[in-house]
Amino acid sequence: MIPVPGNVRVWLAVGRTDMRRGMNGLALQVQEALGRDPHGGDLFVFRGRSGSMVKIIWHDGLGMSLYAKRLEHGRFIWPSPADGVVAISSAQLAYLLDGIDWRNPRHTFRPKSAG
Repeated sequence: MIPVPGNVRVWLAVGRTDMRRGMNGLALQVQEALGRDPHGGDLFVFRGRSGSMVKIIWHDGLGMSLYAKRLEHGRFIWPSPADGVVAISSAQLAYLLDGIDWRNPRHTFRPKSAG
């Protein structure tokens, strides 16, 4: 898991992103398409066309990091392109990276008894 401080903002770049891009290309996309500062300490999350892979860029004050995750089955839950740039919490990012619907997380199992 990414060691994300609690005060960091997480931005989802809605729509499709070319997953062949590296950290420089994604940082340029943050700057030009999203109108944000890629070196400001926020996390920016991108999803590819198939929906099974995300890339995250983050500048922690020392340097830029690029993280990637691919799901073996299923797709990452992603907002509509009409939503523009979406801000989520670091807890919602953890749900997203686990393949859980971060918009409305629910417990899938609850024991009926202790024994």
